[in-house]
Amino acid sequence: MTHSHGPTVFHCDHHFPPTEKKPTKRKGQFFSVCPGVNTESLLANASEDLLSISAIAADLADHVQGSSRSVALALSRMADGVHLLVDKALDHLDEPEMAAINAKQTN
Repeated sequence: MTHSHGPTVFHCDHHFPPTEKKPTKRKGQFFSVCPGVNTESLLANASEDLLSISAIAADLADHVQGSSRSVALALSRMADGVHLLVDKALDHLDEPEMAAINAKQTN
């Protein structure tokens, strides 16, 4: 007795919708800072970023009028003020007390 075997046919069950992969949810953090970066590097980068923010806001103020100009100038001045605070913090890192604290943290 001989049996003829044709190709195997699979039928899709259309009663179940295809599963869709849901996008993974962010945990509320878009940026992160590498662990182990020293305080001086963090403050130096913050200082540079504040200068950039101030420059961008001042440039914007040159291209807008009225209350928008006032807001742009205020943002520039606020960034300048925070920049001064960050620079003062950088200066404090050079003080002997801070050098001793930093030496303890790295050991």
